[in-house]
Amino acid sequence: MLNVAVQMDPVEAVNIEADTTFMLGLEAQKRGHKLWFHGPQHLALEDGELFVRARPLDFREVRGDHYTLGEAATFKVADHFDVVLMRQDPPFDMAYVTATYLLETVHPGVLVVNDPAEVRNAPEKLFATTFKGLQPPTVISGDAEILADFHQRHGDVVLKPLHGAAGAGVMRLTADDRNLDSMVETFGAINRDPLVMQAFIPAVSEGDKRIILVDGEVAGAINRVPPKGQVRSNLRVGGTAEPVELSERDREICTILGPELRRRGLLFVGIDVIGGYLTEINVTSPTGAQQLKRFGGADSAALLWDVIEAKRS
Repeated sequence: MLNVAVQMDPVEAVNIEADTTFMLGLEAQKRGHKLWFHGPQHLALEDGELFVRARPLDFREVRGDHYTLGEAATFKVADHFDVVLMRQDPPFDMAYVTATYLLETVHPGVLVVNDPAEVRNAPEKLFATTFKGLQPPTVISGDAEILADFHQRHGDVVLKPLHGAAGAGVMRLTADDRNLDSMVETFGAINRDPLVMQAFIPAVSEGDKRIILVDGEVAGAINRVPPKGQVRSNLRVGGTAEPVELSERDREICTILGPELRRRGLLFVGIDVIGGYLTEINVTSPTGAQQLKRFGGADSAALLWDVIEAKRS
């Protein structure tokens, strides 16, 4: 039996029919492992030792009654836990970054999934740029003139926040759109992060493939189709999931990424591919596992626990 700390968002908000963390927890319980719930705010570093105030957690597949939490207790992480699943959702802000620093103090003695240092070093839209030739034309900058030049050269583009998630803030600008300056000002009023601008990929109307990789190996893919006339296909903003087969180009991308993901200890990753182009590498709390299994694909939760158990044996 493994003691597994699950660092996640409030457990009461879990959608049991779609949530990947819920699926991972159920698989752990099926294998006899013990789950404990905590949020990143429940971590504490004292005299160089990491502690956590955690509560016993039991998941069950009952809508409206899907969990039980026991009484909270404080534990020295290195003494009590075998595994930490870092599954809280972005934004990838300083609070998120700080949690990776704290968890790094116990990894790999306590196996943190994914490796917290590598999560910190692989912001999802930036990480994708390290694999040359796989992305559509892309620029990352906070300079309005640089963004305007890219827009002029590439015409139809998509603008999105560098550290955004779940499709938040994604906007399309056609070649003759004159709203770039006001968009840059609007984003700048929210935070000081650069923006990502990419050439628009018309194939997005056919869907955005979410490909799940476990320890660098392909588990399978789902296709997320945006609502008609929209560019955002994320399931949280109205996209529809459907089964899909991997193309030769998809497999080529995964073959290039796989060894580097494995080297970095990024055991559970979801990449996004549109029209044969890699757009993001999701390493924080990738989703899509339930939909993949529902469509007859691999059980990526079982595959992940096979890897974790092998590393803890």
